[in-house]
Amino acid sequence: MTYVSFPTNKPLDFVAIGRLCIDLNANEIHRPMEETMTFTKYVGGSPANITIGMSRLGLNTAFIGKVANDQMGRFITDYLQRNKIDTAGVVTDTTGAVTGLAFTEIKSPTDCSILMYRDNAADLKLTPNEVQEELIGQAKVLLISGTALAKSPSREAVFQALNYAKKHGAVIVFDLDYRPYTWTSPEETAVYYNLAAEKCDIILGTREEFDMMECFENNESSDDKVTASKWFNHSAKIVIIKHGKEGSIAYTQDDEGHRAKSFPAKVVKTFGAGDSYAAGFLYGVMQGWTLEKSMEFGSAAACIVISSHSCSDAMPTVNQVEDYIERCNRNEITAS
Repeated sequence: MTYVSFPTNKPLDFVAIGRLCIDLNANEIHRPMEETMTFTKYVGGSPANITIGMSRLGLNTAFIGKVANDQMGRFITDYLQRNKIDTAGVVTDTTGAVTGLAFTEIKSPTDCSILMYRDNAADLKLTPNEVQEELIGQAKVLLISGTALAKSPSREAVFQALNYAKKHGAVIVFDLDYRPYTWTSPEETAVYYNLAAEKCDIILGTREEFDMMECFENNESSDDKVTASKWFNHSAKIVIIKHGKEGSIAYTQDDEGHRAKSFPAKVVKTFGAGDSYAAGFLYGVMQGWTLEKSMEFGSAAACIVISSHSCSDAMPTVNQVEDYIERCNRNEITAS
């Protein structure tokens, strides 16, 4: 059954808008950040990671965002270009804004944290008139990410992108990506998340992120069906609610909850799982696969990334994901 119909006469498969930053992942793992002396630099930011993931899976991709006018900004743009991502929509800040930094702490495979530096971040300086209608008009899918809604003018730029996507018939995906330290209050967050979600065809988030969005509503038991059904009264065709180790549930307009099996992984760190899952899942849906097969593909892609030190560099190819699934089915990979 087809839940989402993608336009076929578009040269771009996928375009994302939002956060471009630098991940600095701890090299000395299994210790607190206070004792960590060296880090490895990667391109980061959830929408950037998802776009890199989609490009690695063979899709034609582009990005809309803003980078600082410095070495870090040039590193990000060069990395996107090397990964075959169209950067015509990536503009350079002229106000002296800086590149956002995310230092990661890997105390254990299950105890990981992120220390963010987001003051005066260039990606939040993207303005509505810097969003190219032509670029979005060429895309089958537009992905927006919640962090880009946290501050003006980036917030308005996202809503302008949503208007263009609606106008040109793109499928709109909302990766909730809630980072509380970027926002003024939970109430402000909920208002703008809800306004954006009303326009989106596919919504992906954790149970905790949906709880945040429902702070003005009566869903005290955090009922997934109640959460999903609200969005089917707007534009949504698929709502995915993630429950960590318990897996994910994809709800559709027929009120059915779809689950898929998960795979074991030799976990190095937890972050990056959501981005690789989103890329794998969306790739599958765009190929016309069942939701279950798409979710399994996303789960396997996530396992590959959390088994690696990096997020963006570890985004797998189709062959790597298929090989991982086959190895798991032969019980060659066990959880650690």
